[in-house]
Order: sequence, then structure tokens, then C-alpha cells
Amino acid sequence: TITDDLTKLYNSRFMHNRLEYEVERARRSEHQISLVFMDLDYFKEINDNFGHICGSKVLKAAAKLIRDMIRSTDMACRYGGDEFLILMPETAKDNAMLAAEKLRAALKKHIFLTEEGINAQLSGSFGVASFPDDANDKDDLIHKADNAMYAVKNSGRNGVSGA
Repeated sequence: TITDDLTKLYNSRFMHNRLEYEVERARRSEHQISLVFMDLDYFKEINDNFGHICGSKVLKAAAKLIRDMIRSTDMACRYGGDEFLILMPETAKDNAMLAAEKLRAALKKHIFLTEEGINAQLSGSFGVASFPDDANDKDDLIHKADNAMYAVKNSGRNGVSGA
């Protein structure tokens, strides 16, 4: 399988293979690709306060929001837990930063768990890295985007940072 059962986004195994392919393609064609690493802020509180079924519903709704906001040429995956990756082929870092900011704003405005009467709001921390500007290969690209996301987490969450 290439999709995550819960979110229906691509799974991390498929994303690793695709990312390797896209990095090689970008290297040959001398194009850029960007990667957005996204983590839901305080997601653990949803599970702790309302249970894992509600947590799963939040993940599904977040995945739908991501799917609805990315271009048809972009690929989103559930990387693990409440972490998501968005692969943006032929996309410069500044454009990926803009896309991440739009997604951050939409996520912040979205009301989760309305049918349950909970009406939760979440924010997200986003890290953006690009090949070849920030990274030499796919693992480096993931690492740099992850580090940029953690920079946002460590400075208060609910933001976008570039590598």
C-alpha cells in the first residue's frame, strides 16, 4: 500500500521513494523542489482530553485541509503521528513558504470536532527546505525541513520557518 489508512494521504514509505526520485529529477533538470514539514501544535492534548477517536478525526480533517489546499502536482503524506510532509516539485523556497503560510492560516481558522460539540482550534508549526539550495539529498532535505519546523516549535509554535 502507498497510502495511510487513516488519512488517505501517501504514507512515509512511499514518500521516501518519491522524494528520492524527485530529488534526482531536480538534479538532472536543474530545477528546485521544496519540502514542507508540518506538525500539529498541542495535538497530544486532543488525545488526552477527548480520546484517540477524536484525535483520529482531527488527523483526518487536517489531511483533508492539506489535500484541498495543495496543487495537483504536490504530494502530501502522513509522516507519522501528527506530522505531515508536502513535496512540492519544481517549486522555489519562497513559493513553498507562501504555500505553507496559507496552509498555516487556514489550519488556524479551521474548527475541528464540531459534530462532537468540542469546537477545537489547532495551529501548526511548519518548516520549509529546498533542494539544491538547502540540501544535498533527500535525507538532508527532510532533516533541514524538520529542523526548521522545530525552530518554530521552540519559538512559540504557529508559524513558518525556512531552513
